Amino acid sequence: MKLAHKGWLFVATLMLAACGGGAGTTALDTPDPTVTCDPANPATFDECGTVLVALTDADGDFLNYTVDVLSLQLETANGRIVETLPRSTRINFTDYVDLTELVTAATIPPATYVSGTIRLDYSDAEVFVEAGGASKEADVYGMDGALLAQTELRIQLSDRDRLIVTKGRPALLQLDFDLAASHTVDITPTPAEAVSEPFILAEVAPVDEKDVRVRGPLVSVSEDEMAYTVALRPFHGRQGEFGRVTVHVTDETEFEVDEAMYVGAEGLRALNAAGPGTPTVAGGTLNVAERSFTADIVLAGSSAPGIDRDAVVGNVIRREGNFLTVRGATIVPSDRRAHFHDDVVVEIGPDTRVFRDGDRHSDLGIDAISIGQRVTIRGSQSGAPTVDANAPQILFDATQGSVRMHLTYLSGIVNTAVAGQADITLHSIDRRRVDIFDFAGTGTTPDQDADPDNYEIATGSLTLADFAEGKPIVARGFPSAFGMAPPDFNGRTVIDYTDVRSALGVGWGTDGTTAPFTSIGPDGLVLDNDNADIDQRRYIKQGPVLIDLTELPSDTTIVPRTTGRKAFYIKSADSLRMYSDFADFVGDLGMSLNGATAARSMHARGLYDASANVFTAYKIGVHLLEP
Repeated sequence: MKLAHKGWLFVATLMLAACGGGAGTTALDTPDPTVTCDPANPATFDECGTVLVALTDADGDFLNYTVDVLSLQLETANGRIVETLPRSTRINFTDYVDLTELVTAATIPPATYVSGTIRLDYSDAEVFVEAGGASKEADVYGMDGALLAQTELRIQLSDRDRLIVTKGRPALLQLDFDLAASHTVDITPTPAEAVSEPFILAEVAPVDEKDVRVRGPLVSVSEDEMAYTVALRPFHGRQGEFGRVTVHVTDETEFEVDEAMYVGAEGLRALNAAGPGTPTVAGGTLNVAERSFTADIVLAGSSAPGIDRDAVVGNVIRREGNFLTVRGATIVPSDRRAHFHDDVVVEIGPDTRVFRDGDRHSDLGIDAISIGQRVTIRGSQSGAPTVDANAPQILFDATQGSVRMHLTYLSGIVNTAVAGQADITLHSIDRRRVDIFDFAGTGTTPDQDADPDNYEIATGSLTLADFAEGKPIVARGFPSAFGMAPPDFNGRTVIDYTDVRSALGVGWGTDGTTAPFTSIGPDGLVLDNDNADIDQRRYIKQGPVLIDLTELPSDTTIVPRTTGRKAFYIKSADSLRMYSDFADFVGDLGMSLNGATAARSMHARGLYDASANVFTAYKIGVHLLEP
């Protein structure tokens, strides 16, 4: 049996019903132009519709990319503009590489929405890249060479995928701020320099399958309906209400409320006892047919990061007795806004409580925390607060606090695979290079400490494809308890080379090239891998493997996948043209590349077959330099 990642939330098609049909919506879904809805007047809300706006991002070069989102406006086909954010909010886009977050549930007039704008403020941005295994602050510049301040990005929807908002039927719009496709980074100077031509990909039926997170203070609980309602408040915001969302639970839903474990209805009762205003964070599933969100896990009260006590989120890279070094940390103070700091040293002790996602034991003990583990730690920051990510290590006291262990993401190359175990050459843990992790003390003896050159993953009944040796693999699970290896890691999901998500990125320099492809047609694109203008962006990234396009024996063919949603776009200085149909996309691309217009770069995401040199894409974007 081949394995695939199953997250908290959603399949790519879940948005179709939530958007009143999504692509190919019939005339029956066309809003009634006679209704009167005033989003500022609750008395008219029965005549209004609702749009859920979700935010995600593609994997890029950044450890942290935090900016302020000032506004998010949508525009109807006849030019009416509505605001969907009640106030500005601070967002770290790198949080959304592996998940999607609902940022607003806006009450707006029923209509067909065709475009919009999002306004970002970089004046207080926190942007960091990785250099030599450590974080390095980066300044973000526009294409004109000036530091970015405030910038407004245009949201453009495909002609085939308008956002149709109708009374009583929630619509959903996902916005992808693709850091990888919209930035080039130079880590040599100090600060590092990121040149940005930012743009937003807007989809009413998103193609990416990711976890989804819903945050916000509790409004009410209904045990009879097995549900509760929150006032949506994304990221780590402490103020404002961004709409209301109902969260359903089941008998299997896991709750941690004020650091006590519950399941199902007893969790709802604990949540109700905590009372309105209790902070909550939930992950779960959105049912397409019934348009209802059902949580698999709920954290509430002091169990939510930054409530009552400070919190640290990151990966354990070293353990010396009861001292943990957490790398790539987000610090969530109880009285200030969240900020990034690369290293935090955390003291734990016998009274530190330990929880694990998907495990209903009330306390696992501190020996469960090992190297590589993704954690949220609650306690108190020692000494004077700092927001300088390059300051010396921050000390954090969790001796009377708690630790929640999250699923951890590995990437590597298979050495050997047998029933129940895969030994790999480990390349990265949660996208950080493996050489920053110190595995001393992980084994039952020093000789059995985890070895990144032969890292042992217990796979249980999970199996890999034939001939997996030497091929990429990714796994999600938990490192074995400290001092208990081997095995080094217990895999919950394992994805072998046949299903490892891949990314293709190629650039053609400042002036671009007028002939990036040797062939453009409805059957696919064929890259000219020998094009003389190809620059340092010329790789396919398949899991941990970087494949240089210029070293391949033949030109790379890029084809659209045959099932599921797809998204294609063409970006130029003054437009972003979105397509869900590949034939429409290549028709536009073929006409645009007319011998005078140059292509500057291309990005694609999908699956790569190295033996055939074929990249099967669900998302393709081409940047053009029009004359």
